[in-house]
Amino acid sequence: MSTRSPITTHVLDVAKGRPAAGVAVRLERVRDGAAVPLARGVTDDDGRVATLLAPDHALEAGVYRLVFDVGAYQEGFYPSVSIDFRVEATREHYHVPLLLSPYGYSTYRGS
Repeated sequence: MSTRSPITTHVLDVAKGRPAAGVAVRLERVRDGAAVPLARGVTDDDGRVATLLAPDHALEAGVYRLVFDVGAYQEGFYPSVSIDFRVEATREHYHVPLLLSPYGYSTYRGS
C-alpha cells in the first residue's frame, strides 16, 4: 500500500533557484464558505510536504485550500499564499506546487 497522501505540495523558491525549506503549510476543506482545518505540515529540505493527509484518509469531492505561511520564510509582498482547488475524482492524486518569489507566485496542478 502506498503511503503517499492524496494531496501533496512542493514549494520552489524561483528567486533563489532552489526548494523552499521550512514553509508551514495548512490544508483545509472549504464548505459553505467556511474553512475546516484538516492537517498541517512544514516543507522539508526538498521543499515538499508529502504527508499532509494520512494515507487512509478518504478524499471527498469538494473544494480544498492550501495555505502557505510564506512571510515567515521570506520578506516580500505576500505574507501568505492561499490556493483553493477542486477535487472531483476522489481516487486521483492531487499535487499542487507553489512557485514562489518575494513579489509573485504561481501554481498549477502537478503530477
